[in-house]
Amino acid sequence: MQSQTTIHPMALVEPGAELGVGVAVGPFCHVEAGARLGDGVELVSHVVVHRGVTVGEGCKVSSMAVLGGPPQNTKHKGGPTTLVIGKNCTIREGVTMHRGTDTSRGETTVGDNGNFLAYAHIAHDCIVGDNVTMANVATLGGHVEVGNNVTLGGLAAVHQMTRIGHHAFAGGAAIIDGDIIPYGMVMGNRARLRGLNVIGMKRSGVARAEIFALRKAYRMIFDPSRSVAENIPEVERQFGQSPIVRDVLDFIQARGKRHFTVPPLRAGADSDDDDG
Repeated sequence: MQSQTTIHPMALVEPGAELGVGVAVGPFCHVEAGARLGDGVELVSHVVVHRGVTVGEGCKVSSMAVLGGPPQNTKHKGGPTTLVIGKNCTIREGVTMHRGTDTSRGETTVGDNGNFLAYAHIAHDCIVGDNVTMANVATLGGHVEVGNNVTLGGLAAVHQMTRIGHHAFAGGAAIIDGDIIPYGMVMGNRARLRGLNVIGMKRSGVARAEIFALRKAYRMIFDPSRSVAENIPEVERQFGQSPIVRDVLDFIQARGKRHFTVPPLRAGADSDDDDG
């Protein structure tokens, strides 16, 4: 990281913007008063950072990205709200991330080490975890919650108020209108569970025994002969001591405002295609 902050002569950094050590602001960028750029942040060119935005140290933001635009929410009254982006994120061309809504949570939060590819969009009041990848044109509606280590394929679209559990995987062009359990893998329009993100779990170092337990629990949870609510007590009895199964059970029992994404009936309770 360079020790000195550099601002291109054709960039506009308004008085009142806060820049850390080693920040690089490229040509035609606009950083508004009230924005904060952490140490080592690089704005390549033509980047807009609105007021109320914090960009964590080490982030690299590519051309035409717009960070902290006002929420696309008719309930917003124009009051001050924020967007907070964590450390070491890669934000590629044309990405948009909006601030929160002043009549709601008031803040959009993005975690560390994110990889947001061209034209991805994060709407108002979202909570996005660490190590999240959103491929090209992947889109989150307002108030979406995304756990850690989630991957959304290109053109995937997530309905507002939806929860996505950590380590979940969504295939390209998936239309997601229901909550996705942790470690779940979904595909399609409308998206349905197609098994578990086994490859993702292996890459994250999940023990083989835990993966085996979760696969058995998954089949029991989504046994189509009974409702999920009826299946949960038996899953808790048999697998409740497994941390990875406990994650899934806690997610289901917490409930959100959306329904759960479930396997397609014709595919049964588990799919063989669970190596996403």
